[in-house]
Amino acid sequence: MIKRLNFFVLMIYWVMALGQDQEKYLKGTVENESTGFPMESVHIINLNLVEGTTTDKKGNFEIRAEINDTLYFSYLGYKSLKVAVTQDMIKFGNSKFQITQLAYALEEIILRPYQLTGYLDIDVKNVPINSAGRYRIPGLTNGGYEGGDRNPNAISKTFAALFNPSDFLNNLFGKKVVQMKKLKKMRENDEIKNLLASKFDREIITQLLNLDRLDLDEILRNCNYSDTFIKESNDLQILEAISGCYEEYRVLKL
Repeated sequence: MIKRLNFFVLMIYWVMALGQDQEKYLKGTVENESTGFPMESVHIINLNLVEGTTTDKKGNFEIRAEINDTLYFSYLGYKSLKVAVTQDMIKFGNSKFQITQLAYALEEIILRPYQLTGYLDIDVKNVPINSAGRYRIPGLTNGGYEGGDRNPNAISKTFAALFNPSDFLNNLFGKKVVQMKKLKKMRENDEIKNLLASKFDREIITQLLNLDRLDLDEILRNCNYSDTFIKESNDLQILEAISGCYEEYRVLKL
């Protein structure tokens, strides 16, 4: 009798463990809030698991998710949507999500072309030059440091970071360890990388890393990337820049 009871208890634990090991997926549909029509190619990212997917032609999607995970919906020209995953969403699998189109007020733009003379030697001098410089010391393994023209101390700041890298990078990343651990997952997920390559608003990065825009810009500046790079690079380039700087920090911590 005792053997049977023990066997029965073990079977219960085995079934419970099997249920816990099974991955849970959430299925749903994304619609236009105004028209109710399904929307194709909407990006959905699980901010907790750092995984992404897109909707098909019928607006349907499927993504791995756990209860209380946060899903982030993004589509060009539409307001982004953040939703907390509930037990019913996973259980019934027919959730509908609606996103709202943004209204843009276009302002008058006045184009002022350069006053060209037709003489190359003269016209070349009138073309604005990006003065941001990237400095590198021979013998060091890193790719260099972009000083930029943000202030006259850019070069001295670069060398200060090089000669005292441990304290510098520890102050930069020491309090953001949890956020920075997501960098590797972001770089390994092709869906997220493809999305970031087409983005320039930093919105996805700030959501995934749980940082605000000011913190993100400050990290890049303290890693000696110029304002020009910060303003003009796409989100994937920004991700690679932060990852490179963080890898230097990890090496110095070993």
